[in-house]
Amino acid sequence: MRKCRRCTKPATLHITEIRDGEVQALHLCESCAQDYLSNVDVGETVDEEDVAFGTQADEDVDEVFEGADDLKCENCGITFKQFRSQGRLGCPNDYIVFRERLLPLLESIHGETQHVGKCPQHTPDASRKQYELIRLRNDLRSAVESESYEDAARLRDEIQALENQLGIESGEE
Repeated sequence: MRKCRRCTKPATLHITEIRDGEVQALHLCESCAQDYLSNVDVGETVDEEDVAFGTQADEDVDEVFEGADDLKCENCGITFKQFRSQGRLGCPNDYIVFRERLLPLLESIHGETQHVGKCPQHTPDASRKQYELIRLRNDLRSAVESESYEDAARLRDEIQALENQLGIESGEE
């Protein structure tokens, strides 16, 4: 999914223009497209800066995906190219295999790469604890990277206590 070249929304309108014999692709969200189309008449030339920005954005997206189409999940067999065409991943392992390519997409679509919403009311207690364990491990990794060793020690103790509750041995999972 491409981002709008003027804002961070997903592009829903794709305009192809031929300018000086060269094909220019413009990707815009609905509101930016209305603004763009209201300011440009058919046959009129567009602003040089707009075209250059759009071309640069296309090159940036292409650079992110360069070589990624050949990536393949060993678990389900889906390729990144198939994901791009279908918009669906094949298995949970795909998040690991395609991680470097998915993070920019998730960030451009949702503005974040981590779900911070509520859990459904009927979520089993074990699932809530597993989610909490993942969150604590990520916090521990951040604390170690930022050399906040007191926080890291506190998080380590919380992780060990939670692992004991879940019956997980340290370093396992």
